[in-house]
This record gives sequence, C-alpha cells and structure tokens, in this order.
Amino acid sequence: MYENYYFIGIGGIGMSALARYFKYIGKNVSGYDRTPSHLTAELESEGIQIHYEDRPDLVPINVEKTFVIYTPAIPADLAEMEYVRSQGYSMCKRSRALGQIAGDKDCLAISGTHGKTTTSTLTAHIFTSSTEDGCTAFLGGISKNYHTNLLMSRGQALVAEADEYDRSFLQLHPKIAVITATDADHLDIYGTHDAVKEAFREFASQVVPDGYIVVKEGVDLRTDGVRARILRYSYDKPCDFYASDIVALPGGYFSFTLNYPGGKTAGCRVGIPGWVNVENAVAASAIALLYGVQPDKIKRALETFSGVERRFDIHVNTPQTAYIDDYAHHPNEISTAISAIREIFAGRKICGIFQPHLYTRTRDFADGFAAALSKLDSLIMLPIYPARELPIEGVNSEMILDKVTIKDKVLVEKDALMDTIKNRDIDCLVTFGAGDIDRFVPKIEEYLKSR
Repeated sequence: MYENYYFIGIGGIGMSALARYFKYIGKNVSGYDRTPSHLTAELESEGIQIHYEDRPDLVPINVEKTFVIYTPAIPADLAEMEYVRSQGYSMCKRSRALGQIAGDKDCLAISGTHGKTTTSTLTAHIFTSSTEDGCTAFLGGISKNYHTNLLMSRGQALVAEADEYDRSFLQLHPKIAVITATDADHLDIYGTHDAVKEAFREFASQVVPDGYIVVKEGVDLRTDGVRARILRYSYDKPCDFYASDIVALPGGYFSFTLNYPGGKTAGCRVGIPGWVNVENAVAASAIALLYGVQPDKIKRALETFSGVERRFDIHVNTPQTAYIDDYAHHPNEISTAISAIREIFAGRKICGIFQPHLYTRTRDFADGFAAALSKLDSLIMLPIYPARELPIEGVNSEMILDKVTIKDKVLVEKDALMDTIKNRDIDCLVTFGAGDIDRFVPKIEEYLKSR
C-alpha cells in the first residue's frame, strides 16, 4: 500500500535498522535527523535521502502513499511532527513498526536493562552462521561480524533487541524471550523501580503460551499472568543454563562448559574477552538451543563472534597503551566494565572519560555513578549530554564529580578533551557514555597510536 517510508529521527540505532529494512524490501526511504553521524552517512551511501534541518517541505507530499515512523526521542513540537499530524499522514512509533514486522515471524526477543545488545547480536550471529535459514535481526548496535544493525533472511526466526525505554518492548509477542536484568533505569519514563519491574512482568506475560522465558538467575521477576515456561540462566550457578569448568585464558578470554537441560558441551569459548560475555553467551545459547540449533554449531559460532561496536570495544592494545570504548551509561554497566578492564589489563592505571547521558538519569543515579567511577585511577568528566531533555536546575556533572572519591578527577568541556588527553601520561584509557562521546573515538585512537 505504501510506497514511501519517512523516518523522523532516522539516525537512531533502532530507527536506522528499520530504515534499512524498508529499503531492502524495495520502498522509497528518506528521513530527518538533527545532526549528521557516521551512521547517517552509511544510510546515505545506501541510497537513503536524509536532511538535517527541520523542514516540513521535504516530507514526501503524497499523503496516501507515505507512512511516517518516528522515535519518541523527537520533541513533540518539531515542525515536521506537527506537519505530518496536521496533514493526516499514517504514522506510528518505531516500536510499533518493529512489532508489526515481528508479528509475522518467530520473535526471539532479548530484553533487560543491561547486556541486551551484545546478547541479541550474539544470538543473531549463532543463527546466521549455524542454520540454513539464518535469521532476520534488528539490533541495538553495529555487529562487527556483519558491519550492520540489520540482518535479513527468508527464514522464520527474527531476533529483536527488546527495548524497555518508553515501554517499547510491549509491542512484541515473542516465542522465546530473555530477560538479562530489571534494574532501575529510565525513571524519567517509569517514575519508580517497581514500575520498571511491572513493565518486565507485562513483557513476560506477552510471550506466547507454548514459548519460553529465560531469566537471569537472581533477577526479580513477578510471574502472575505469565503463561510461557520460565527457565533460568547464570554465569556459573547451576540452573537450567549455566557455565562450568571456567578457565581464564590470556587476554581476558575464557573457556567453559555450556550446561543445558539434557546435556553439556565442553570447550566453549567466546570470541571476545570478559567474563560478562560468558554470561551473555549462555543466554544467547539458551535461545538457540530452545529453538533447535545443534550444540556443536553453537560452540563454533561462539568462537567466531567478533562483538559489537561500542560494547567493550578495544581499539588499542599494546604493552604501552590500551584504549577501550564502551556504551555504558548506567552505574551497574560502568562498574561491570571497570571490573572487566581490571581483569584483562591487570596492573594498569585506568583513566576513564565519562559523559553522563540525560539530566534525569544523572539526578536519579548520581550516587551510583560516583561509586562506580571511584573504581578508576583517574577520571575526566564531560558535561551532561541532554539528548531529548531540557536542563534541570541544579543537575549537572558536578553532582557526580563531587562524590567521586579518587583524587585525580577533573571536569572539562568537550572542546578541551583532546588537549586534556594529550597532557596526560595515558596507560589504559576508557570512554563511557551513550551520548556523542563516540565522535571522539577515532581522534583518540589515532592520537594514542601515533604517540
């Protein structure tokens, strides 16, 4: 029915995957975003027209043949949003569009406040490399194996990263779902931690009755109204799916035995370092096993997984200097990443650069951020990246910095960041944040390699 698909906020990771999907199936795709990025440049190179000014006159004029998809991160008073509403365009949020696509497939959904991007990308890699039909996958990051956030297949399996923000994941009705964590987050949307957990309970209740929900051991999940079978997974605690015989290998890698109902597979190894990726591998393997993928094929797929851009992404690793970039933007994520860095780069002095994401998240978790960042040896703090929010009086990066207990800490503006780095004796550097800190990654990598 629709020939044109127009995206308002096309540069977001979830929006860009949908844009690629509709381009792949032969639709005319175009869109708006606030600022150019590496991702929007890739979309443009694929034949998708994008503009960066709020210009209603650039929206396709054929109302009957144009469908508009928008992200909730876009302000409601954006001129283009007001225009498409007033002109009667058919439109929906990104999450509903994904839900409609997934409704025709066997939806395999990975949810959770942490770990879902790596787990969903690893799940997609297992299916793509291990099964004849592969899978369609909508990912929340760029796969380093496939250099994209969209995989296409004619098979029935569809891997979806199920985002809890704005209750987006409630548009999905999975056959198999994973829940990695239900920590307090997005309190600007939910208000309370109890409301976050209630949304995960509702998500679990939408898994089809003959399906499965694989929940991380220790995660608090209410099960009233849940009809699917609930199973548990763990890093190393005996349950339905877990790792045993874990052996640390050079470079932060691990070998382990994958245990599952009715059997075990020894000698497994994930192609990226960090103990947390053993845990992610157990979750991804659980989905594949429940869907019928053979254990030996899963084992081979785990070994060839290359990871996700901006998820514990090691850019420099020499005896003199190490540099890791990570999307972590919640205290628990930062704490886990620092623990992994301590394990992989034992004895090194770790300098962290942190760009807080959202005023509300900074306000709600200032103490947690301070506690996590105090595990560093030194800290360079950037101002808050506001994303979709207006400033909140009294909320700023100093709220966190003042509570950080290490002595070597400083707040700098973005335009002074590179000079600050160059004036330091960098041993092991890590950048944290979900804002635009990733735009510094190529500059930092180039400088550190040229020293």
